[in-house]
Amino acid sequence: MTTNTPYRAIFCDLREDTTIDILPLRDVTVDDYIGKPGSLSGTVPVPDAAMAARVRRIEEGRTAVYLQRGNDLWWGGIVWTSTLQSDDRGVLTLGIQAATFESYAARRRIRASLYYKNQDPLAVVRAVWTYLQTTLPGSDIGVTYGDESSKERRSGNWRDGDETIYLEAIDAMAAVEPGFEHHIAVYRDPSTGQRVRRLRLGSPKINTGTTDLVMDRPGNILAYSFPRDATRGGTTARARGATDNSNQAAESRPLFADAPEATELINAGYPRIDLSSDHNEVSDTATLLSLAKAELAEATGAVVIPEITVRLDDLVPPALLGRTVRIRITDEWFTEGLNNRYRIIGVKVSPAQRGRPDTAELYLEEV
Repeated sequence: MTTNTPYRAIFCDLREDTTIDILPLRDVTVDDYIGKPGSLSGTVPVPDAAMAARVRRIEEGRTAVYLQRGNDLWWGGIVWTSTLQSDDRGVLTLGIQAATFESYAARRRIRASLYYKNQDPLAVVRAVWTYLQTTLPGSDIGVTYGDESSKERRSGNWRDGDETIYLEAIDAMAAVEPGFEHHIAVYRDPSTGQRVRRLRLGSPKINTGTTDLVMDRPGNILAYSFPRDATRGGTTARARGATDNSNQAAESRPLFADAPEATELINAGYPRIDLSSDHNEVSDTATLLSLAKAELAEATGAVVIPEITVRLDDLVPPALLGRTVRIRITDEWFTEGLNNRYRIIGVKVSPAQRGRPDTAELYLEEV
């Protein structure tokens, strides 16, 4: 980022969220997704000893970084690694790699016996995050919660000694049909101006905003791609679970359940293609059946995740994940015009540099 960039890199103490410094960050790329951690990479120039003293305050694992565009926070996460480099001319830089705040739950393991019976799965997720942040000293990273609810009921059971990763426990619950989505959003509180790290939950989906964004080509859509990948899809699905040890005289075999086949595709001429997944912590076939159904629903036939690249301007809001967008394309392929609605499930932002404008790649699913 140069001096005239609309972006600022704000480095803060992870636990207290007090600002450490605002530093220049070059060659920046950031991405964010619903349901999994996003990432940031960039380079801090170190031209002199004074800047070196400032940059030394970045401590991996205990420093947070926010990317602010104008007055809005577009990304926030934890600096996990850095690389100090000196080139053949003696120019110093510090490369940093960070991940969104969900990544903290990927670095923590459940070291207690937790049991939640027949509860709203969204309430269970909040309870798991609350336990993660409040039971032991040094655990609170300031993630707050809403009050979202669902009509579903689930049970969650994790045992001390299994060393289950918190994020994997949450993802396992989210995978059970009809499922739910999770994402930690960062923004400024409109009344206080304070930075907020908020766990957002949606059952079955996270939806943001009440009106569609409209993007056109020709127009603010700079490029697009519609990849279709049959290697990731299938027409049958089996979910395998824990080993059944109920009969000591018989060979131990994992439990499993099969989802109903995608008969419409098979009858239409598609070949039988099998999907399989393992869930070693699941010991009942009803849950395995639900997992198999969810897997097949997400990957029936060829998997398609459209991507569009748009120019960032004042019409594109920072809270893009979960927004519904209407894509309108007219060109040699879409001669009669494409006019479809999609939901944004991932965002990759590339700040302007070397004559290139601010852009965002949006990853979409059809709605």
